[in-house]
Formats: sequence, C-alpha cells, structure tokens
Amino acid sequence: MPQLVELIQVYGVLIVFGIVLVEQFGLPIPAYPILIVAGALSVESDVSWQLVWLAAIGACLICDVFWFRAGRFYGKRILRLLCKISLSPDSCVNQTEDRFSKFGVKSLLVSKFVPGFNTIAAPLSGAMGVAARPFLLYAVTGAALWSGTGILLGAWFHASVDDVLDTLSTMGSTALIVVASVLGLFIAFKYAERRRHRSRSAVERIEMAELLALIDSGDAPVIIDARSLSAQAMEAAIPGALVFRACQPEQLMATLDRDRHIVVYCSCPNDVTAAQVAHQFVVNGFHRARPLKGGLDAWNAHNGGAPALDPAPC
Repeated sequence: MPQLVELIQVYGVLIVFGIVLVEQFGLPIPAYPILIVAGALSVESDVSWQLVWLAAIGACLICDVFWFRAGRFYGKRILRLLCKISLSPDSCVNQTEDRFSKFGVKSLLVSKFVPGFNTIAAPLSGAMGVAARPFLLYAVTGAALWSGTGILLGAWFHASVDDVLDTLSTMGSTALIVVASVLGLFIAFKYAERRRHRSRSAVERIEMAELLALIDSGDAPVIIDARSLSAQAMEAAIPGALVFRACQPEQLMATLDRDRHIVVYCSCPNDVTAAQVAHQFVVNGFHRARPLKGGLDAWNAHNGGAPALDPAPC
C-alpha cells in the first residue's frame, strides 16, 4: 500500500486519469477511493488537487463522449450490450430509461453518483437524440461535481484517510490481499444479485411462432407493451399493443377478460421487464399471461408480418 501512496504522490494525475477512465468505460474498478486518497494527499503533499480534478473530469468526458456517439449511431443496441456486460441486474436499463424520461439531459448532473445510471446515461442521451452542446454542458458539470466531491471528502477527512493509509502500510502485502478480497467480494455480490433477478424472471415464455399462430387462428391475444417511455420513443410499438404504463395496472386489468391470452413484451435483456409484468397479470388471475421471448426484436425480425390487433381501452 505505501507503493500506491508513492505512485499517487509522483504520478497522481496520471494514476487518477487512468483509473477513472477504466471505471467510466464500465469495468468494476472503483475510482472514488482514489479520488478521496488524492484529495487527502493534496493537503500535506505536493499532489495538486486542481490537476487531479481536471484529470478526472477529462477522463469522464472522454468516456461520456465515446458512449454518447455510440448511442447516437447504434441506439438501443449499445444499451443492450452495456446491460449484458454489466454486473448490475438486467433491469438497470429500464430503471435508467425511466429516470432519463423524467429528468432528461439534466440527469447527467447526478448520474455518476448512481450505480448503473452512470454507465447508461451517456449512450442513452445519444440514442434519444440529445443535442451535443447541452450534453457536453451537463456531462462536464456532472463530472466536475462527482470528482470534486470525492477530492473534497479526502481533503476534509484527510487525517482519517492518513490513519487508514498508515494502517495499510504496516500490513505490507497483506493490504493488497485485503483490497483484492474486498473487490472480489463486491464483484461476487453483484453477480449473485444479477443471477437472483434472472431467477425471478424465469417464467414460461411464448415463442414468436406461437403468437403468430394465435393471431392467425383468430384467438386475438392482448399484447401489452411493457417498455419504458424512452424505449417507446426510440422504437415503434407492435401495432395494436396496449401501453402498460398508460394507466394504473388495476385499471388496465379491469378492462380485460382473464381467460384471454395476454402477451407482454419489452426490449430489454432477457425479457426481464416483460416477465415481471406478466407475473403481475398471473398473480391477478390472468393464467394465460406470458412474456414474449425475444421481445420487440423477435417481432421486428418477422418484419411485422402479423396483422395489427385492435387495442382494448384503458
């Protein structure tokens, strides 16, 4: 651990820049402790908090611009990719889309303080067509607030941080083992959380071929669009689908026949949102409610070949 302190003292700007850059690209390497340590060292050593702050902002901006451009050119595909490789549960994309729909580009001011939101906010801004100038304004301001808070905490509590560093220094290589173990436990916890959420959404799916067969047979299933508002703005819905968020679930369910086939779809990884909504229908007596396997992608793969359905009123 003394090597880390020495590295920050000698190469403080480069160390902070590199770790923040790696974290902002999505790897599970926490950068905030480094900002706190750098802030503490700036009080009693030659580490410049101004340069550390600028380095952190620069690293954030590089990643944000990269993901913003990726979102602009690849849209929903890049969001699905990020959620697949993320350690957070698959519902992270939908939760982030809901936050973005509510606050818009201003959500970038606090996105870096919210796990999961940080990874998705920039590409979602690009996918939603946010103009470059306001994006850069809020992205830079958000990065400055996030990194500045970490540096300020380190400077404010520098005595306590110094005590922790001194303790770790006396532990020698054991300190590295402790730090690595904590990081490993964090990754294991996030992975277990992701698996737990997947198991909760492990309900029977309806295949696209079966849905088309129901429509062709005249059995008229009710199709429910369970996507977020942002996702609805990015991709057209299945013709005739009811929007689950258009009214209260109880109000929607009261208008439907519990013996009808209910098909719920979304555009999220593993159909997680559709499975959660379908489960709500099943709990309320709709024993034929199932999520569509593959969601909107599966429908679009058939080029919308099925006829439009008449939506039931809310």
